Amino acid sequence: MAANVMEIYGSKVFNEHVMKERLPSATYKSLKNTLHKGAPLDIEVANVVASVMKRWAMELGATHYTHWFQPLTGITSEKHDGFVSPVGDGTAIMEFSGKELVRGEPDASSFPSGGLRATCEARGYTAWDPTSYAFVKDDVLCIPTAFVSYTGEALDKKTPLLRSMNALSNQAVRILKLFGKDVDYVSTTVGPEQEYFLIKKEDYEARQDLILTGRTLFGAPSAKGQELEEHYFGVIRPEVSEFMKELDEELWKLGIPAKTKHNEVAPCQHELAPIYDTTNVAIDHNLLTMEMMKKIAPKYGLVCLQHEKPFEGVNGSGKHNNWSLSTTEENLLDPGDTPMENLQFLVFLAAVIKAVDEYADLLRTSVATPGNDHRLGANEAPPAIISIFVGEELEAVIDAIASDSPYAGPVKMKMDLGVDVLPKFSKDTTDRNRTSPFAFTGNKFEFRMPGSSQNLSDCDTILNTAVAKELKGYADELEGAEDFTSAAIALVKRTIRDHRRVIFNGNGYSAEWEEEAARRGLPNKKNAPAALPALIDPKNIALMEEFGVLTKVEMYSRYEVELEHYSKIINIEALTMLEMARKQLLPAVNAYMSEVANTAASKLAVSESISVRSETKTLGRLSADADAMSDAIDTLQDAVDAAKALPSESEKAVAFHDNVLPAMDTLRAAADDAETICGEDYWPLPSYSKMLYYV
Repeated sequence: MAANVMEIYGSKVFNEHVMKERLPSATYKSLKNTLHKGAPLDIEVANVVASVMKRWAMELGATHYTHWFQPLTGITSEKHDGFVSPVGDGTAIMEFSGKELVRGEPDASSFPSGGLRATCEARGYTAWDPTSYAFVKDDVLCIPTAFVSYTGEALDKKTPLLRSMNALSNQAVRILKLFGKDVDYVSTTVGPEQEYFLIKKEDYEARQDLILTGRTLFGAPSAKGQELEEHYFGVIRPEVSEFMKELDEELWKLGIPAKTKHNEVAPCQHELAPIYDTTNVAIDHNLLTMEMMKKIAPKYGLVCLQHEKPFEGVNGSGKHNNWSLSTTEENLLDPGDTPMENLQFLVFLAAVIKAVDEYADLLRTSVATPGNDHRLGANEAPPAIISIFVGEELEAVIDAIASDSPYAGPVKMKMDLGVDVLPKFSKDTTDRNRTSPFAFTGNKFEFRMPGSSQNLSDCDTILNTAVAKELKGYADELEGAEDFTSAAIALVKRTIRDHRRVIFNGNGYSAEWEEEAARRGLPNKKNAPAALPALIDPKNIALMEEFGVLTKVEMYSRYEVELEHYSKIINIEALTMLEMARKQLLPAVNAYMSEVANTAASKLAVSESISVRSETKTLGRLSADADAMSDAIDTLQDAVDAAKALPSESEKAVAFHDNVLPAMDTLRAAADDAETICGEDYWPLPSYSKMLYYV
């Protein structure tokens, strides 16, 4: 298998190995200059690359090509065009030009635009991102691209991400120059940890809520949840293991470095983690990974659920964003053995701390979705308050800097496990904290707030730009300093003192932390409608405009898109609940009550002295649940109608959160209680026990 992995890895990717092997040397050199130094791509070079790329793709069975892009839906989109081109004698040739490689024209009016495009303004452009390799999928050559409108506004997730990466690199290069290092580019890297659920296909198909919304809108708790803590890192079920093996192989073929796989905390929940890569490439890979999970699972009688909260009462799914900065020679967030003496590390650390503190509200918007609202602050994911965990060693460094006191480094301790045959090893100088939303984990920061279904471009665009802002301020100040070292030390001290409030190493799940965070003045936006207005805060618009990442118009468009998306999702969930309650659940309850009533009547017909107390109790409780469901249906319908009638997207989103969601909870509570009483043969939905504990 090991030899096979080496043979198949990247076999469907037009990577640098393939380029070097197939392209003329001058073309390869020119393209490499574009890939690594951002040089413009000449059309003649593009023509040669397109011709070679087409031949390579056809050898792998490709007959079509597509510009593979990421509109504001957050998922990927593709339109397939054939290589085939008829000629006059009734035959055909296969063509693919440099122009077709570098530019496409999808319909820009059919995707979310937040007012940037009207229905009559359909022209848009896709532009090749040569830093993310083309690949073959389903016999189609897929070319990763950016997506912009006819008037140049970004209509996608990739364009602002690439802009933010360049902004951060430009400022980081300035800082490194002050340390005597001449580098061309500083890359941001990301390693996304993808959590997901797998359930039986037959159970999925029996639940309209899972099909239409991705989560269970009804469902009484299973007698057994996750309280035994036996699923985490447990033995992987055979059918799941087979699914994971094929998933690994398909991802490896696409050059995706799938590395770690295991069971997660909740029953039938799992995780896949790749090796980190350059940010835009890592995000492209993550979106491909999600697609492959959904595509492969049905082959094993399974369905992959990527919603943040498919099941009430057990953990939901997130996507940890492991973010760092590096050159070709070093990781800029590696503290080394003596972080107190590593001034370069401290400067970059200080910039990140300041960026997260000053733009916490904007970073919070990047994870503000209806699905993620179910996770954040629910003792399974970080709270909605953004704070930074740095660990004991770095906190001691920070405290020493802030207080001008001596720093005593940690003592390396050997772990003696008390058994001679077990190895002795050095204990880490700090613990981990899974309750922190933004945790330093050795040589990177792990942003743990994103939800499992999200495109990580949003949070990384904001993080990159915010850090670029702080590094620019540092460079502006330090480039004119007479004594660079003294000025840099003073700058780090000032930053730590001014932004110490955002550092918290304790339990983020506790009520005490929420109170303490309020005293520190940290924002706590508990739901998406409350968080999203930060997108149009003048401070945040100024940040994005300063670095050319997003304009004011583009920021407002994203605000409208996200609000509209929130309302649409809750509306779909509410309408699905209403349909299921009216057409499936109430009829099931009534049918079972009729059966119980007939049983009671039959017993009394034999003898009036026979007890029907059990039937009477059951009927009384079910009747109360049926009445509660009927009333809740009317209330929910009224709440939905009222929310949809409101004039603005912001008002609609608030109404869906404040009025529709509580009405949905009331309907669910009545239905879930009825499920615990209703006969199993009568209840139309697979139970939590059946779905979570399939064999």
